[in-house]
Amino acid sequence: MNKLIRFIPLILVLALGVVLYRGLSLNPQDMPSALVGKPIPSFSLPTLNNAERIVSAQDLTGEIVLLNVWATWCPTCKYEHPYLVDIAKKSELKLYGLNYKDERNAAQEWLTHYEDPYVFSIFDEIGTLGLDLGVYGAPETFVIDHHGIIRKRFAGAIDTRVWRTEFEPLIAQIIAERKQGE
Repeated sequence: MNKLIRFIPLILVLALGVVLYRGLSLNPQDMPSALVGKPIPSFSLPTLNNAERIVSAQDLTGEIVLLNVWATWCPTCKYEHPYLVDIAKKSELKLYGLNYKDERNAAQEWLTHYEDPYVFSIFDEIGTLGLDLGVYGAPETFVIDHHGIIRKRFAGAIDTRVWRTEFEPLIAQIIAERKQGE
């Protein structure tokens, strides 16, 4: 019996190694969201450019919407930004920003410097809406259909490949569903 006790640490290390090795094969962009298929959470927050203008979930309904979570402290957001500008120019979709846990002046300067692709950015200074959405960090992008239902959550940067493979098929599907419902 005493001989077996000596092997317990080895067995625990091996078990931990198996769990960690399994984690390496997981795709962080496939992180599940409990909100997919549910309405966007209700909120009441100011816009980034006008602290007096309060917006809510109602402002994100009626059309297919991309809600992009971004921040000036996020280096991946800087990489993603030119693609978002391109999407805003070439697409009929409405692109809204969620400025997450950021400083208002820094975020305003950032959008002035890099170009503002958003209809407006919601200013989520302390991260309340981000928490309600289950945001792990920036960037993340949500596809919200015309009924205000979250159809997709994507963690990571959007680029041409991601846009074509992850977003375009879903958006085409939502457009087709909308036309069938008319």
